[in-house]
Amino acid sequence: MELTRHLLGTTGLSVTSVCIGTSPLGSSPRLYGYEVAADQAIATVRAALQGPFNFIDTSNAYGDGESERRIGEALREVGGLPQDFVLATKVDPDPETGDFSGDRVRASLEESLERLGVARLQLLYLHDPERISFAEATSASGAVPALVALKEQGLVDHIGVAGGSLDVLMDYVETGVFEVVLTHNRYTLIDQTAEPLLREAKRRGMGVVNAAPYGGGMLAKGARAQPLYAYRRDEDATRQKALTMQALCESFGVPLAAAALQFSVRDSLVASTAVGVSNSDRIEETRHLLEHDVPDALWQQLDALARS
Repeated sequence: MELTRHLLGTTGLSVTSVCIGTSPLGSSPRLYGYEVAADQAIATVRAALQGPFNFIDTSNAYGDGESERRIGEALREVGGLPQDFVLATKVDPDPETGDFSGDRVRASLEESLERLGVARLQLLYLHDPERISFAEATSASGAVPALVALKEQGLVDHIGVAGGSLDVLMDYVETGVFEVVLTHNRYTLIDQTAEPLLREAKRRGMGVVNAAPYGGGMLAKGARAQPLYAYRRDEDATRQKALTMQALCESFGVPLAAAALQFSVRDSLVASTAVGVSNSDRIEETRHLLEHDVPDALWQQLDALARS
């Protein structure tokens, strides 16, 4: 596949079909099983800023803020965010108290702007809103009105909602407030439960970002090397489906990771696919996976397997 750009819903932002995810760059060994040194992370961001993809995603909470700090250091080294780049982050609860009120949303953004070294953001998400009730989030002093106010004040251009709980995300999509929705691990070769959410978001003119197309690594490394799906040990049926897909891909001479990435990128529901990276080599590797030829005959068999 060729690298393309898409409009992110009605935001007017033009983003590449692949987005660089930076959760691993905050160094979270409990989540990923490995550490990422600061110099490696900063070098990776520099490579991303010089590479083929123009969309970078992070969060206030990734690595307790370390992901944003490292991105900010790389931005300072290159003289700021390059023209035509889109940088998105997410607001998160207070790490000590769990507060996720409107006041906390404003504080979270202030922390992010300081770490990143920017005065404003093109895109800001409400992150994992399942951590509070919908009623709390939408109350007068809640997170949602605070995000709307930040947009009205010009501190952010566009607002979105990002998370893993599909039912919760649908509630926020249906408010009509958000312009972008990000879901992770729920629209992959082996799990397409997010499809109704993506269709509803698309119908409303929202931009869709699909994160974690490898399911946390199973669809990149293979189920033997990575038995976890979405960072947890999944049922044997999921693992067996991944093993069957891997064998099928190998019979066509196609890396499983190439099919997993292109499954998301080729879908008209998805504007951009977020791929987490932990070193600069992964950026070029992602480009190669995107460009790898996947025959129609393989897609037909993978689609049949996915729906079985």
